[in-house]
Amino acid sequence: MLLISGGATFLVLMENKTGFAWVDWLANQMTHPAWNGYTFYDFIFPLFLFIAGISLSFSLNKRSNHGATKVDLYKKAFWRMIILIILGIFYKNAPVPFFNPSDIRFVSVLGRIGIAVMVTTILYLNFSKKGRMGWVAGILLAYYAALYLIPVPGYGAGDLSFEGNLVGWIDRNFLPGRLLQGTYDELGILTQFPALCITVLGSQAGDILRSKDPQMKKFQTLVIAGAICTVAGLVWSLHFPINKHLWTSSYILLNSGMAFLFMAGFYWVIDIQNYRKWAFFFQVIGLNSLTIYLAYRFIDFTNTSHLLFSGLLSPIPELWHEVFIAFGAMMLVWLFLYFLYRNRLFLKI
Repeated sequence: MLLISGGATFLVLMENKTGFAWVDWLANQMTHPAWNGYTFYDFIFPLFLFIAGISLSFSLNKRSNHGATKVDLYKKAFWRMIILIILGIFYKNAPVPFFNPSDIRFVSVLGRIGIAVMVTTILYLNFSKKGRMGWVAGILLAYYAALYLIPVPGYGAGDLSFEGNLVGWIDRNFLPGRLLQGTYDELGILTQFPALCITVLGSQAGDILRSKDPQMKKFQTLVIAGAICTVAGLVWSLHFPINKHLWTSSYILLNSGMAFLFMAGFYWVIDIQNYRKWAFFFQVIGLNSLTIYLAYRFIDFTNTSHLLFSGLLSPIPELWHEVFIAFGAMMLVWLFLYFLYRNRLFLKI
């Protein structure tokens, strides 16, 4: 959330200003590849899906222990999905062209999270851990087979180009409204299937954390799971390229592996080593992630930063002005969230 709410912009603006190669490298990691390839920015959205799965493991078990039935849990997940889909439509289209539905983009980040959580809830409540892993393997293999074996009119089978992929053909023919990329939408119909696998794998991580195993055992299990997924994704990418736009199976496994490893790292630092004070800055942001995701769309923090701080920048070379304005906007975001944190105001669905 720090990167989404201004951190990435700040890093991108630092490129070619410091003379340090590592700063330029970080800046380049804050943009998506044009097609195949991978940068750290590609990891952010999948990490949301993974964390949603971790949270789901805890929430479903907590509500079940308090007497909630499967029907209760299904209803909760269903209405959360509907609310997130609606919020996603407003976020992606504001001002929404209500009277021109062909101009509305109906798919969104929030909608994808809602659908993934709904499906994961169904799988979690009806299948064992092995059964859920069977679903993940089956979906990723079926998606792989579909993109390589189902012919696209005018392009044939196995065409993973921008114009000729199966994902785009399905979106053009079955997804109403505006498509983000024109010929397809990376959050469209077919890519939902591999994407939800990340949330299912996140629920597995949640189960690991919830288990009664010793802390080091949990840490080791997370590391092993991360290593297996990462290696599997990299090996698979030799034939099925890592591609965020198509949500390829190799991309799913690589991101899931990295998420397991990141979770293991933070678990080791915060829970095992008990180093916690440093995380407060990020905790303030994370506890209101939905709030800032929506607020950043509708509140112009950059303009406010310019109004407040631009008068202080005259002694600084003009090259750096936009950097400091971006940094100021990021701090305004944090102060806004800190105000909500201090007043115990949290937006939850």
